[in-house]
Amino acid sequence: MSTGIAFLKGHGTENDFVIVPDPENAVELSPAAVAALCDRRAGIGGDGVLHVVRSAAHPEARAMAADAEWFMDYRNGDGSVAEMCGNGVRVFARYLRHAGLVAEGDLAVATRGGVKSVHVAKDGDITVGMGRARLPEGDVAVSVGTHVWPARNVNMGNPHAVAFVDDLADAGDLLSAPPFHPAAAYPDGVNVEFVVDRGPGHVAMRVHERGSGETRSCGTGACAVAVAAARRDGADPAVTGTPVTYRVDVLGGTLVITERADGEIEMTGPAVIVAEGEIEREWLETAAG
Repeated sequence: MSTGIAFLKGHGTENDFVIVPDPENAVELSPAAVAALCDRRAGIGGDGVLHVVRSAAHPEARAMAADAEWFMDYRNGDGSVAEMCGNGVRVFARYLRHAGLVAEGDLAVATRGGVKSVHVAKDGDITVGMGRARLPEGDVAVSVGTHVWPARNVNMGNPHAVAFVDDLADAGDLLSAPPFHPAAAYPDGVNVEFVVDRGPGHVAMRVHERGSGETRSCGTGACAVAVAAARRDGADPAVTGTPVTYRVDVLGGTLVITERADGEIEMTGPAVIVAEGEIEREWLETAAG
């Protein structure tokens, strides 16, 4: 009988994840274990881990169990815990459908950022209700080298700093986190998006994700970018009563973001399962130290 730990690999617009199905929360995933799994040379490789747990079995999600059967216990690639991951929710929902745990149509997923409504369409795209954006007061700025840009502070359940630039190359290599100030604006660090215009209602971005470095896509980041672009363009659906939609190009594809008149934000995009197998338990225990 196998003693390995089941896993799958999936991605949403090339934001990729190691998926660990663990309904009863029996697999211990320390920060070191997560980092080992996400290592692209010595592990499976991924921007993060999607730990699939029944809400009732996880202490952080039990209060949400009545509203959502499944909890996305999301971890960044360095092992740190994150509140939310928009691409991750889509891949999480794709896994649930792949495993026959849910049907096409509507479902709810519990996250540290609250319960998210999800729609799995027959054409394969998945729409996630991302909640409302919060726009904290106060000026913030981000920098790369000697360049400094004003940024829009947008919170999508996790923190973002959105800077509009002339060229995406201005973001540099994004190997390390771009400095930001004031430090008090983001006491736990921040995801930084650099954005250029492509046309009306159409922007492109690069992102440094807190705890993961530059990634091919960031769902909450795309939502933050759409909100920041709308406000820059003078559009606020809560004021006008008219929804606003932006196409947001990321390195791994395109996401469609709609901010509704009630302030709720919906993100639509693809999610794919590409492989499944087993993690050697002894290797994981050794790698986790």
